[in-house]
Amino acid sequence: LKMKSGILQQAIYWGANQREELAHRARVEEIIDFLEIQSIRKTPVARLPLGLKMGVVLVLALAAEPSLLLLDEPMAGMNVEEKQDMCRFVLDVNQEFGTTIVLIEHDMGVVMDISDRVVVLDYGRKIGDGVPDEVRSNQAVIDAYLGVAH
Repeated sequence: LKMKSGILQQAIYWGANQREELAHRARVEEIIDFLEIQSIRKTPVARLPLGLKMGVVLVLALAAEPSLLLLDEPMAGMNVEEKQDMCRFVLDVNQEFGTTIVLIEHDMGVVMDISDRVVVLDYGRKIGDGVPDEVRSNQAVIDAYLGVAH
């Protein structure tokens, strides 16, 4: 969160500092409501399933009001339902807040479904770049990631 007051000022909880904290709390509540995770508000994060833990991480990231959000393999280890929820979160965040999202993900189905533009790397070398349909038909991408079925 972006705090306008310094540490010493924050130690004295009144006036502008109190208003600033209340504004930040309200912002976090808005994000929790937006992502529809109100039901887990008081649950310790350690007890949440992976998909919901990532939702909490997303709330924390969005509370800082970033213009760019880097998500490094947010779907790793998730089941199908959790991936669907995370995809919805990512799309909603982009649409509602206008946040640009850089997604690093190995699940090519997820990447192709939710991305406006895809850049594919193979051992650090760019082998594809474009809209999902272009990248999906790129032979180098097919050979490296998609296989013959696609």
